[in-house]
Amino acid sequence: MKSMFGKVKISELCESNFILLNYYLFFYFMIIPRTLKGFRDFLPEIMLPREKLIERASKIFRSYGFCPIDTPSLEYLEILQGKGSEETDRQLYKFEDHGGRQVGLRFDLTVPLARYVSQHFSELTFPFKRYHIGKVWRGENTQAGRYREFMQCDFDIIGTKSIVSDIEVALIINTLLESIDLKSNSSFDRFKIRVNNRKILTGLLDKNNILDKSTSLLRALDKLNKIGKQAVINEMVSVAEVNSEQAEQVLELVMLQGTNDDILLSLQKILSGNLIGESGVDELSQFIKAVVAAGVPAGRIVVDVSIARGLDYYTGMIYETFLDELPKIGSVCSGGRYDDLASVYTKQELPGVGGSLGLDRLISAMEELGMIEKVSATVDVFMPFFVNLRLEDYLRFLSELKSDGVNIEFYPESKKIGHQLKYADKRGFKLAVIVGEDEFQKGTCQIKNLQTGESIEVSQESTAKKIKELLS
Repeated sequence: MKSMFGKVKISELCESNFILLNYYLFFYFMIIPRTLKGFRDFLPEIMLPREKLIERASKIFRSYGFCPIDTPSLEYLEILQGKGSEETDRQLYKFEDHGGRQVGLRFDLTVPLARYVSQHFSELTFPFKRYHIGKVWRGENTQAGRYREFMQCDFDIIGTKSIVSDIEVALIINTLLESIDLKSNSSFDRFKIRVNNRKILTGLLDKNNILDKSTSLLRALDKLNKIGKQAVINEMVSVAEVNSEQAEQVLELVMLQGTNDDILLSLQKILSGNLIGESGVDELSQFIKAVVAAGVPAGRIVVDVSIARGLDYYTGMIYETFLDELPKIGSVCSGGRYDDLASVYTKQELPGVGGSLGLDRLISAMEELGMIEKVSATVDVFMPFFVNLRLEDYLRFLSELKSDGVNIEFYPESKKIGHQLKYADKRGFKLAVIVGEDEFQKGTCQIKNLQTGESIEVSQESTAKKIKELLS
């Protein structure tokens, strides 16, 4: 047969076309691997420090007497809707399940907590101190440090209105941020805890007879750093339906500048005669003095009247924590007092206060600041595999090392030493224990420092002790 293919057998032509067709079908029907917008995969070199942060946070929470709990990711929709804000209602991932029930993915861990303590009231001891580390979901616009699926590390105290609990929340925030030290040569104490009291703004609104506009005004104020003063005033006038003079008074209050003492003095004058506002200023003043007395550096606690916290359920003290070097990434640890959240679930009075560490936002900040050591090894020590016939000897030696408290990874194939050490370097091991035929015959091994390249020869009996010395 002659054609554009020249002289070729029909069977060969059919076979060639069949192969081409298979390639075409493979690429046509192949699913392209990709993640949803606003969601993120975590590679080992990020997941390891992420887990370390979770372990460290859990240890700190327990040191203050908090107990762990967990709740379902899915809740009945009525549990979640109307408990945060109009914005969080819009961001809810909601759907009808197979049983025809209207359900939603939790947007935070505080609303499920209110349902939890209401449902299990008779089984809990109050004040109830809990921490909860889990994923939450919000269908919001993505930006640096903000994802649609993210991990929260929450800690709350339920069942008391005492300011001692508000103070303790601030102390925990301070301890959490001070504890972050993932690299031996890094220090992470460059942060500010900005605080306010919702009663201050509530008092001003009450004094100006616009308390019924508080929800819309608070949502507008929460955008101050994003859209600026004039845009906030415009939103107050158009959405909250206050006049421009009232909007200016609100902005004048929240934009007070100066030292903590200067701001507190100004607030006392502005809110004089209003019981709600005066109560808020007194609480804030007492809070500042107590937190500093407890050991938090005075310059780290900053009164910021512009902090409104966008969620509607806050009623008293509120907190936002910003990194000095990356303020635009937003608050990495926020929270506040909410005394009415559980009232929709129970007649029991269940006031609460708490905070939430924004784990993924903090990880993003630490990546940007170069604070995360890029390693994917979960142990410090690596053993290459050289001699196939010595597999049992390798396994026996490994077992002895592990029995002596050495965590070590063994390479599964007897490849060239260069290939295995390249693997070890990429994973980020610190030491390699090298044993070849000569070392087995002598009962020794080489311990190689993978950072410096230096090696020492030791007996196999003293290997575990020497590894511990080198790592310490």
